[in-house]
Amino acid sequence: MRFDLPEGNWRKSSYSGAQSGDCLEVQVTEDNRVAARDSKEPGLGAFTFPQGQWLAFMAGVKCGQFD
Repeated sequence: MRFDLPEGNWRKSSYSGAQSGDCLEVQVTEDNRVAARDSKEPGLGAFTFPQGQWLAFMAGVKCGQFD
């Protein structure tokens, strides 16, 4: 878990509405890892992943591998 990431660099999906609190936020870290956290509980920290693993996960999500 990482707790030392800058606050201003988090992004949410464009599918997340302004009213929705159930969102995953991500940012690319200084060491080129992808950090992911729960937008409802940002103080709990973030998991980080190598970019290749994150891209493989996102490809699986997009093709319905986890449906």
